[in-house]
Amino acid sequence: MNQPFLTTAFEIPWSALTPEHVVADIRTAIAEAKANLEQIAALSAGEVTMENTLLAFESSTDALNTAWGLVAHLKSVRESAPLREAYNTVLPEVTEFMSGIYLNEPVWHAIKAFSQTPEAAALTGVRKRLLDETMADFRQSGIDLPAEQKARLVQVQARLAEVTEKYGENVLDSTNAWDWILTDPALLDGLPPSNLDAARASAKAKGHENAWRLTLHAPSMIPVLEHVTVEQTRRTVWEASTTIGLKEPWDNTALIWEILALRREMARLLGKAGFADYVLERRMARDEATALHFVEDLHHRVKKRFDAECAELVDYRAAKLGVAPAAMQPWDVAFWAERMRQEKYAFDDEQLRPYFPIDRVLEGMFEIAQRIFAVRITERSGEVWHPEVKYYDLWDGSGEHLGSFYADWHPREDKRQGAWMNFLKTGTPPSPGHARVPHLGLICGNLSPAVEGRPALLRHSEVETIFHEFGHLIHHLFGEVPVKSLNGIHVAWDFVELPSQIMENFCWDRQCLDFFARHHETGEPIPEPLFQKMIAARNFRSASFMMRQLAFGKLDFGLHRHEGETRDLEAVAERILDGYLAPLATKAPTMARRFTHLFSNPTGYACGYYSYKWAEVLDADAFTRFQKEGVLNPKTGREFRDKILSQGNSREPAELFRDFMGRDPDPEALLARSGLQ
Repeated sequence: MNQPFLTTAFEIPWSALTPEHVVADIRTAIAEAKANLEQIAALSAGEVTMENTLLAFESSTDALNTAWGLVAHLKSVRESAPLREAYNTVLPEVTEFMSGIYLNEPVWHAIKAFSQTPEAAALTGVRKRLLDETMADFRQSGIDLPAEQKARLVQVQARLAEVTEKYGENVLDSTNAWDWILTDPALLDGLPPSNLDAARASAKAKGHENAWRLTLHAPSMIPVLEHVTVEQTRRTVWEASTTIGLKEPWDNTALIWEILALRREMARLLGKAGFADYVLERRMARDEATALHFVEDLHHRVKKRFDAECAELVDYRAAKLGVAPAAMQPWDVAFWAERMRQEKYAFDDEQLRPYFPIDRVLEGMFEIAQRIFAVRITERSGEVWHPEVKYYDLWDGSGEHLGSFYADWHPREDKRQGAWMNFLKTGTPPSPGHARVPHLGLICGNLSPAVEGRPALLRHSEVETIFHEFGHLIHHLFGEVPVKSLNGIHVAWDFVELPSQIMENFCWDRQCLDFFARHHETGEPIPEPLFQKMIAARNFRSASFMMRQLAFGKLDFGLHRHEGETRDLEAVAERILDGYLAPLATKAPTMARRFTHLFSNPTGYACGYYSYKWAEVLDADAFTRFQKEGVLNPKTGREFRDKILSQGNSREPAELFRDFMGRDPDPEALLARSGLQ
């Protein structure tokens, strides 16, 4: 294929998507998009129609969006030096073009002229929403600014794209730069057998026999901090984790200050007091004051319980060691918390791992989706980007193909950290004379891998991750909005986590667990006594976990607010988080240098990290309807699909929530679920 990234086929030709095609294909897509916009710009006021103006604008960048999405996706799952070089070559060109779209005055004049026609005045429903959202996009992007300020805005956005990309590369490279080869098993005393096997397999893959390899990827690092009895081992791994994005040549400190300054300048060019007010203008919160109050109010509600949990853990450790209570070291917290949980509930999360082989988890999750959403999911053959990737079809109960998706679940050194969902193609529902165009999406993670012939056995938290990303995925695949830019996950950022987080609830329900939580050797379900312990331990240290999320949200707003002369990142972060952190004997370097949610994208979750908790209020409340009507009730599931998942951004999110629940959200539902009332 001469231009593989420009493919219009539903099947992606992954093997043909090689770095040498990136620059030429993306430049071709930019040229095509420019030509499309020029056609709109050439229209006179008397020629503009819905079809040749608004809908033409909607589809003008389709080829570029698809091609650039493929490039960005490959960079996140198959990073290589040639791909990075090609990506960074065209990144400034893509950014300049994309940021200039909503500053294109001739196109804006055509759309504004259309908005004043009788045809526009008669629009209703989704088409009216598209016009309103498109005009808001132009205005929010600065179309009415003087020419000099527009030019500066484009420069700022181009630089933001470069420095945020570099930030993400530094996190990936510094994560992969560290590993530890151990030959003394005593240093890993207490590490669960499954993690020992994984560490041995990792060492063997790197050419080390009779050794164990630790890395800073979550499936390796977290069990060490929770289970290894040797303090020095935990300390070594913890200290290494704090150098991500901190140690040269990957120090992100200067990049953070530059990103914050660029975002602040961008907001002020656009007439906003700060980046938060710019970002939140069209989200559910609307402004920084509302979102920050939400964070601080939850902080106030859980602070007393948080302080009590911190003190309880300190006392527990002191009693076990026979020493006076004293501030704990950061590498000790997870270890002693896990010991306390095991003793308090006679429960060890590792006891659950044999019941969560990944293939069965996926099968069970699909079965749950099939029951409550009236769909069918089947694996399909087709080209993928790595042998571990699986490819699936999603069918409506009537047999109609709604969409397909890829799943890539395990860590690799050429793959970025974390878990995420993304879309590759946005389809359209059927209309008179036109068949349905299916959607195409993907879900990725970095979960515990298979080890030497044994299936990948997951922690329960990893099962939650799968359900979470699947929730995002079905938000995309169930989309029934005929306008692509209003479909699926293209919703207010503080609403987008509702579909993902509500799916996590099904991981705690006995009836649902029995679909997939089966011992990988015997096929037996989780024994009832173990299940009861799991449920009892669910809210162990729940105030601490909530405070951790609130701290991230507070740090987010605080950093974006900071305008003082000091460039001491540690001091600034410490001031922002006063009252949000547990007292520790050693101060941990701020995680801002590896906070990819905030700094590896020009916007991303910046001034929006609160969204996780905001949407958690929505999901906790919405799930109460499933609990009342039956967790697997197909009527309730179908209503959630029809009233939330299929609606995208066709209406205001608050309206969609009220349509499903019959009222506004009740914030007490989250506190009740967390045992914090």
